[in-house]
Amino acid sequence: MQSFDTDSTGNPDSQTKTHLLGPVNMLMPGTCRRFELPNGDELAVYNVNGEYYAIDNFCPHRGAALSDGMVSGHIVECGWHGWRFDVRTGECLTVTEKIRTYSVKVDEGMILVEIESRLSE
Repeated sequence: MQSFDTDSTGNPDSQTKTHLLGPVNMLMPGTCRRFELPNGDELAVYNVNGEYYAIDNFCPHRGAALSDGMVSGHIVECGWHGWRFDVRTGECLTVTEKIRTYSVKVDEGMILVEIESRLSE
């Protein structure tokens, strides 16, 4: 996967990187795919009726891969214990919990995800 720096968010302690995931035809509507970033982090990226969403791939409950879970519309259900998350917001619908979401855009038929990182991390 290719990644490249983009404009700073204006916060001197953070940096935004844009990662090229691949062409839109690799993620058909109603499907999800796991992506590993250069730093080893994993994302689950969803195509919901032509809109793309990205979340952390691991359920905060026991670490199951959310990319392996069942998807229904904007909701993914963890395959291990049934925790359900809204891929648009990261909100857990089962308990008071939240997972990180990422900005996804399509440019010239390519899926891009923006990751903001703290320089102090």
